[in-house]
Amino acid sequence: MSKLRGGLIQMGLKASTDKSPDEIRKAMLDAHIPLIEEAGKRDVQILCFQEVFTQPYFCPSQDAKWYAAAERFPDGPTIKLMQDLAKKHEMVIVVPIYEEAMTGVYYNTAAVIDADGRYLGKFRKVHIPQVAGFYEKFFFKPGNLGYPVFETAYCRLGVYICYDRHFPEGWRALALNGAEYIVNPSATVAGLSQYLWELEQPAAAVANGVFIGACNRVGTEAPWNIGRFYGSSYFVDPRGNFLAQANENDDAVVVAEMDLDMIEDVRSVWQFYRDRRPETYEDLVEL
Repeated sequence: MSKLRGGLIQMGLKASTDKSPDEIRKAMLDAHIPLIEEAGKRDVQILCFQEVFTQPYFCPSQDAKWYAAAERFPDGPTIKLMQDLAKKHEMVIVVPIYEEAMTGVYYNTAAVIDADGRYLGKFRKVHIPQVAGFYEKFFFKPGNLGYPVFETAYCRLGVYICYDRHFPEGWRALALNGAEYIVNPSATVAGLSQYLWELEQPAAAVANGVFIGACNRVGTEAPWNIGRFYGSSYFVDPRGNFLAQANENDDAVVVAEMDLDMIEDVRSVWQFYRDRRPETYEDLVEL
């Protein structure tokens, strides 16, 4: 049996948004380290944090102050710290942070670090929303790296960030590229999207025959009044079953064991890859 032990960390903001991005980053990293250590003690092999985990979800504003929260890849302080922790715990770590590609060019990005501390690469959030309270296009360019799958020490890993999850094409692209386990680090609040939180990822897991880990933050973040981040981070298997889930309110490490052999079992029953008809889908990219 091929077992994979996954971990997700959900957390509320640990510093006032009046503080500088550097001060907030330090507070968030300090708060995460004990939970990373807990994940190591629980033998987690792949760990993922929430979207832009070292900062508040600053997109309700259109304040250029937050450009200072961005870091260069792979030489920024957060990635360097996570490389050390990944090596210490022999743990793959997915690190979703704000990326500065060059001065004035920023992406919503997740670095992937292997269990020996090597930087494997990054995924840039593809779909960028721009609606009241979520002014992401002020801060992020759309991702331009496609849908990479990372050959980690423990599995073939894909990343799909927050709003991306509403677009089924990316899930399928990651699965076609070989992903066995896909993480979706998010920052999503109670309201219209909450019922989708427990609908879309299980459906994507079934449609693509993969495991998914969905990670959300918790709490409210003043001074912005966009609502409550409702946590509820969870794992789902290729049959759409929930394996483990955190509550809506508390900082938590949620851990689940995934049997990767289930992927072959499910795909042998549901022949979606055999029966798909890509030659009939050409019009989809023209509309």
